[in-house]
Amino acid sequence: MIIRLTLFLPFLLSYSLSAQDTLFLFQPDRVFDGENIQTGWTVAVQGNRIVAAGEALELDTSQMTVQRIDAKGMTLLPGLIDAHTHLLLHPYNEASWNEQVLVESWAERVARATVHAEKTLLAGFTTIRDLGTEGAGYTDVGLKQAIEKGVIPGPRMLIATRAIVATGSYGPKGFADHVEVPLGAEAADGSNLVNVVRNQIGKGADLIKVYADYRWGPNGEAMASFSEEELQLIVKTAHGSGRPVVAHASTAEGMRRATLARVATIEHGDGGTSEVFTLMAEHNVALCPTLAAGDAITQYRGWKKGTDPEPERIQQKRKSFQAALDAGVIICAGGDTGVFPHGNNTRELVMMVEYGMKPIDVLRSATSVNADVLGITNQVGRIRSGLLADLILVEGDPSEDIRALYQIKFVMKDGKVYQSIAE
Repeated sequence: MIIRLTLFLPFLLSYSLSAQDTLFLFQPDRVFDGENIQTGWTVAVQGNRIVAAGEALELDTSQMTVQRIDAKGMTLLPGLIDAHTHLLLHPYNEASWNEQVLVESWAERVARATVHAEKTLLAGFTTIRDLGTEGAGYTDVGLKQAIEKGVIPGPRMLIATRAIVATGSYGPKGFADHVEVPLGAEAADGSNLVNVVRNQIGKGADLIKVYADYRWGPNGEAMASFSEEELQLIVKTAHGSGRPVVAHASTAEGMRRATLARVATIEHGDGGTSEVFTLMAEHNVALCPTLAAGDAITQYRGWKKGTDPEPERIQQKRKSFQAALDAGVIICAGGDTGVFPHGNNTRELVMMVEYGMKPIDVLRSATSVNADVLGITNQVGRIRSGLLADLILVEGDPSEDIRALYQIKFVMKDGKVYQSIAE
């Protein structure tokens, strides 16, 4: 049988169809291709690849099984990408960060992470950037490998392993001098930074995360930690192995130093100014704002959202995020998931709209923009022939109402179906 649809095929590549693999034909009301909403499209998947996408299709299916997915009322999207997660954390209103780092065993934390991984995948997030094990060593390496081997279901992972902090800056703190307390990251400074970066890479890090500032000021306020020269050394060492560096930074000075050191992304950016955001835009440094984390923590501390006035912290976050948008900074989608529940990753995307982004721009951030920033454009982030078959179906049109992303009806990662419409 030959299937013919008199449509235009902008992304059809030469592809030899195999009789052994089922051919999936998606026919939704609309397709978000990673950049724009398309109507009248058909998307074909075989094996673990998208083989055709667009307004035309002509494939010889006489020797294969065809599974048509008639998705009336639905939108087909690339699998979503969360650029800031911590699978080895769970919400702080369940257990404090100190308790998770100092009391919970690594076995318990990994057991929790396997549950978190599946919830993340079934929420439509087929790729994540996990930015540190927060005191659990290199357990993210094994977690990533278990997913890749099919031992457990979960998203594709890019991992940072232990993260790097300036000596004396990081916690847990508050213990007597004679007590050796395990840290939530790896402390280093000066020339030792080269060894630490290389060791983390050798252990399996896909990227290096550094804390450009932390709450270690005279009164516990956030202040820059590493010097600009130290940050440059970290970046130079990581780049030598083809790996990017991302920086936790919430102060303008920490952001400035990290930007000039050529990090790929800055995480949080709460205290960003118009000047530092302009600098980021000039140097093509992206912002991962983690709006949902601050929102969640403020509620854990007693703020009744929707009833109480917005605290100063939330008002400041709105202002800084708008300043980043006004400056034309590239915006990554990543909520610091783990501070709030895994599986609710979409919370960040909803807040990005609430804080001033258009829904279509948020969809781009969570797909093609994140893929570009994370360096995986040739794998995921768009619906295009030749890319990996990471696809989700949602009820409704998320380009009009971003909350439609909560209505997940179908999840495919790497050509394997994890949730089907029938379920």
